[in-house]
Order: sequence, then structure tokens, then C-alpha cells
Amino acid sequence: MASAQEDPCSYASASKCATKHLNLSYHVDFERRVLKGKAALTVEVLEDHLPSVTLDTRDLTIFSVTANGQVAKFTMGPKHSFMGTPLEITLPFDLSRGQHVIVEVNYETASTASALQSMIPCQDTPSVKHSYYAQVAMPSYLIAIVVGALESREIGPRSRVWSEKEFVDKAAFEFSETENMLKAAEELVGPYVWGQYDILETGPYPMLNEGHTVYLERMIGRVLESEQFRQFKAIGGWKDLQESVNTFGANNPLTNLLPSLLGVDPDDAFSSVFMGFVKSYIQMFAYSSVTTEEWKAYLFTYFKDKVDVLNKVDWKAWVHTPGMPPVRPQYDTTMADACIALCSKWTKAGESELGAFTEADLKTLSSHQVIEFLSLVLLEEPLPLSHVKRMQEVYDFNSSTNAEIRARWLRLCVRSKWEEAVPRALQMATEQGRMKFTRPLFRCTTLRKYREEAVSTFKANRTAMHPVMVALLSKDLKVDTTS
Repeated sequence: MASAQEDPCSYASASKCATKHLNLSYHVDFERRVLKGKAALTVEVLEDHLPSVTLDTRDLTIFSVTANGQVAKFTMGPKHSFMGTPLEITLPFDLSRGQHVIVEVNYETASTASALQSMIPCQDTPSVKHSYYAQVAMPSYLIAIVVGALESREIGPRSRVWSEKEFVDKAAFEFSETENMLKAAEELVGPYVWGQYDILETGPYPMLNEGHTVYLERMIGRVLESEQFRQFKAIGGWKDLQESVNTFGANNPLTNLLPSLLGVDPDDAFSSVFMGFVKSYIQMFAYSSVTTEEWKAYLFTYFKDKVDVLNKVDWKAWVHTPGMPPVRPQYDTTMADACIALCSKWTKAGESELGAFTEADLKTLSSHQVIEFLSLVLLEEPLPLSHVKRMQEVYDFNSSTNAEIRARWLRLCVRSKWEEAVPRALQMATEQGRMKFTRPLFRCTTLRKYREEAVSTFKANRTAMHPVMVALLSKDLKVDTTS
């Protein structure tokens, strides 16, 4: 089992005490747009004579604190730009290692609350995992609360999709293959242990998904589609990685496979960076957090007959060196070739050759290939405006409801100075909450004369955005949000 280590991005001392269970009781004040409630944390003591418990918070108003029912003194420390504010609770009695204490905090959120620290006083670190309400074990930072008029539809024997009435049937169609994906994942890494697998679709405002294992995701694609499909997705992933490296800078330590998070907001590092081993690894470290060194040690243990091969790996280059990986894989380009050919045709076409393009160009391409085609065009010099308008005439990308296609298409339009696309790009940037769409859309609209419109749109919508999103967009747009 992985050992608890101090997290440089959290005030909570996970090596001294650890939350084991959380009971939440909330009253939702719709008029004021705040949550007023009580958080009761069952905390296990990990050292003798524990004097206090420190919790992570952000913009919370604390009314009172008790420990095992006794009034406890508390203080709020100085506010940090990304770590929030520490809530220091002095325990009114002595505790020894192995004992438990129930710390109850009565508080109210701010109207702009969105991140975990903004909703719950907690130990906001991946090494602390606990149950809450229905006894579902989970990392303390993966809690979401949704209040609304929701309906559900059954999409499998152990799955339902939840959404508002206007979106629930469409969501049920979109997620109709959930059971097939679950079965494929179980074949690869073992049974899904949580019983029910429900999905919340929040219409035009989806939350950012965290914790996806890209490798497993692509292996599921291989089971459901083909090996060519898996390698095709990997090619796109390599380009996404290259774009992230270009964004951060090839020498930026945040592009290390193992970046140092000392004094660094972990969300600033949001970027795109052997099946038997993966299955064994998941089973070995289930319900715990693992350091990179522990992962490496287990890799050597699992492949004990291949230690000579592992010793040849340049671990410093792979793990601690900024920039792209030292080795580029050779991918199967079968599915990518059609995308490359269509991209080349558009970039080389003259004005007199635009009539050769028809809607039939996309008939044999999957949505994944259309996404790849647009990604390739974005890597080239901006197309002439006449080309982009012709592309709309024959492909009608403006009507696409696929967010991946729509985001790339709008960026392409703005880069080619199609002014009519700017409002649509900014609308998409603010109507959903995914970093992978919002940041690139805002970045492309800051070019030339569109910057003023982009900045004003950001300022008008920032209170509804996640704090991490606000911080990163402030840097992109060079806007001071401290005042």
C-alpha cells in the first residue's frame, strides 16, 4: 500500500491524520446561489498527541466547529492564490494514534463556488480517500454536487443517464454503448466493483472529466473497433501532446512526465502528456495513491525477468526532462492517410480548384477522421477565407453538434479571419466547461482586432467558470482578476 506523503499543493497534513468518512447536510439557497450546511468528517489519527486538524477551504464562511460534539477553536490562515485558505482546528482533547474524531464544520459557500475547496472543508489531496453518504470509496477531491430538475433513462443493466428533460433522451442515445464499454474494460482490467455506473449529462455545461487513463481508453477502442482505430487515436494523442508542449514551451518543467508541484498550482499542468501489467497494477494499488517511484518499483517487480531491458530505459529523459518524449512510436497510419490526403488537397488548392470539393469527400470518413482532418488543417498556415467559406458550403460544419468537430472548425474559421465565426467561437468557449475547448477558443479570438471582444466576454462570464479555468484564461488573456 502506498504511504501517505505531504502534498505541496494542500494544507492538510495527510501523514498526521486522514479522513475516513464524510457526512454532508446541505440547504440549497437558490436565491442567493449558495450552499448552507454541515460537513462531518470522521478523521483517523496517525500520530500520538495530535494537536490540531487542518482542512483545505476556498471562500467559505465558517460559523462553528466541533470535535466529538465539543466546541473547538478554529482560525483561518492567509489566502493563497491556488491553494485556498487553511482552516486550522484546535482539538479540545488529547488523541492517540489509531483513534478517530468526528470534526463537524458549519459553514456557507460563496455564490461563485465551483471547486471542491469552495464547497467542502476537506483534505484536498489524492492520498486521502474516504466514503461519503452511500459508502462509496472515492478520492476526497472527486466530489460533485448537482441540484436541478433531473430525469433519468436506463441505458444498460447497471447504468442510467441523468439530465434535464430537454437533454435526457439525446443523452441516452449518445451513451447507449456504455454497457459494451464497461464489458470491454472489465475484460482488460477486471470487474467494475462499484455496482451501479450512472452518468450525469449536464446539457451545455459539462464538467471536466478527471482521472481518465488514456491507455485504457484506447485499448477499449481497440476491443470495440480495431487495432487500427487504437493507433489512429494514438496519432491524434501525439499531436495533442505536441500542442501542449508548444503551449507550455519545450523547456517548461511542467512538460516533464513527473513535474515538480512544489509551489505550482497542479491544475496549471493540465496537458495532454502492456495490458497484463496494467491489470495487475490496478489490482495491486486499488483504493490507494501511488507515487512515481512506487509505480517504477512495481514495474521492475512485475517484469523481473526483463530488468536488463528496463535498465536500458533513459528514465531521466522520459520522466524528468521537459519537452516531447525521447522516442516517437511508429504508428499504423491506415486511418490517418485519408485525413492527410484531404488536408493536403485543401491546403494546395487554388481558387479555381475549389469547385472540386463536394460533400462526398466526407462520406467514407468517420467522425474521428473528420476531427483528425480538421486538426491537420489547423497545423498548417491559415487557409484563405474563400477556402473556409467553400468548406462550409460543402461540409456544413456550422451544423455539427459534435463538440470536437465544432471547436476545431471555429478555430479554423477565426484563424482565417471569418468575422462571423468570432461570436460563435466565444459562445462555445463560455457555454461549456471543458478546458480542452475553452482555452484554445479564447486564444484564437485574442488575435488581432478580436482581443477586446474576447476579454469582455471572459470578464462577463468568469464568475460562472471554475477557478482553475479563470486562473489559466487570465494568464492567456493577460487580464488581472485580483481586483
